[in-house]
Amino acid sequence: MRAQLPPFAARATSVAASPVREILALTERPGVISFAGGLPAPELFDAAGLRAAYDGAFADCAGRALQYSVTEGATELRAAVAARASGRGLPTAVEDVLITTGSQQALTLIAATLLEPGDTVLVENPTYLAALQCFGMAGARVVPVPCDEDGLDPAALEELVRRERPKLLYSVPTFQNPTGRTLPGERRREVAAVAARLGLWLVEDDPYGDLRYEGAEVPWLAAHPGAEDRTALLGSFSKIMAPGLRLGWLRAPGELRRAAARAKQAADLHTSTIDQIAAARYLAAVDLNDHLDKVRGAYRERRDALLAGLGGALPAGSVWNRPAGGMFVWARLPEGHDAAALLKSAVAHDVAYVPGAPFYATAPDPRTLRLSFTTHTPAEITEGLERLGVALSV
Repeated sequence: MRAQLPPFAARATSVAASPVREILALTERPGVISFAGGLPAPELFDAAGLRAAYDGAFADCAGRALQYSVTEGATELRAAVAARASGRGLPTAVEDVLITTGSQQALTLIAATLLEPGDTVLVENPTYLAALQCFGMAGARVVPVPCDEDGLDPAALEELVRRERPKLLYSVPTFQNPTGRTLPGERRREVAAVAARLGLWLVEDDPYGDLRYEGAEVPWLAAHPGAEDRTALLGSFSKIMAPGLRLGWLRAPGELRRAAARAKQAADLHTSTIDQIAAARYLAAVDLNDHLDKVRGAYRERRDALLAGLGGALPAGSVWNRPAGGMFVWARLPEGHDAAALLKSAVAHDVAYVPGAPFYATAPDPRTLRLSFTTHTPAEITEGLERLGVALSV
C-alpha cells in the first residue's frame, strides 16, 4: 500500500487561478470577438525588425548569446533601459537596472524580497489581478486604498498607513489595469510625501506608460521628491515590442535591487541571454518612438471605436470612463446587474469581456467590467458591441 504524499503548501491552494486566463481559454474559438484580454495587437509587431535583430545576434555573437549570463542582465539592454528612463525625466544609470523575465517576475522578486507572511500590502481598489495573486502567494494581507475616478486618495492612503503599518503600496499610476485611469501629478507628489514621512516602500508598475493617445505625460511616481530611496519601478517590453520576448526590468534603490537579484538567482539564474541581446540590438537599430507612433495611432482609433459604441451596447444607466492611453475601458452597469452572470449570455453571442469583481481585494462591485480595445479593428469592435448589446438585452 502506498503512503499518502505530504500536502501542498497552503499558499499553493489558497490562491485562485486567474479568471481572466480562464475567460481567454473560453473565447479562443474562431469567430469570438473578445474584449477580455489585455493583449497587444499581433499585426502591429515589428516582426521583420525583431527577426533582423535575432539574425544579427546569431551572426555576430552566437557563443555569447547562447551561453549563461549574469543575473543582472546584458549590459547593453540595461543601458538601453537606463537611457529611456533618463529621457523620461528619471536619471538612471546602468547599475540601477535589473532585467527580469517580464515585469511580472519583477513584482514576484519584490514580494519575495520585502514580504513576510502576514505583512500588509496596500493596493488600489480595484487593482491588477496578477498582483493580488502574487501577494497572495507571498502570504501577505492585502488592504485596498479608496479610489475615485482619478485613482487612489492620498488622504485615505495616509490614514491607512498610520493604522495598518503596511510594508508597501503597489500601484499602477498610469493607464491602470483594470480601470485605465491615471493618477494626477499632484496626487503623485502627495503619495511620495506620505511614503517619505511615514516609512513605506512604493512599487510603481508601468507597463502601459508608452501608450498615451492624448494629453501631457505625467512624471513617474519614482521621480517625485521623497520617493527616490523607496520606489521600485517596474517596466516591460511586452506592450511596446512583443510579450513573447518575456522581457521586463526593475529600477530600484541599490540595496533593494541587489536583494532582488539574489532572489532572481534562486528563481531562474538569469533571463534568456539571446532574447536580451536581440532586444538590445533591436533598440539600437530602430527608432522605437516611430514604431510606437504607429501602435498608438492604431490603438487610438480602436479606443475611439469602443467608446463610440458603448452607449448602444450597455444597458441604459451604465457609465464608463475615457482613458487617455493604455488598453482598457472600465464600465459599471446599473443597479441590479451582475457582469459575471451576464458573461454567459455574451459568450453565447460570440463576444466577451472581463467581469470586474476579481480585480477587487475586498468587497467587489459586481456591476463592473473591463473591456480591452487593442486586439480588434474598429469594424470588428463595432460588430462586437452590436453582439454585446443583443446579449445584454436578453
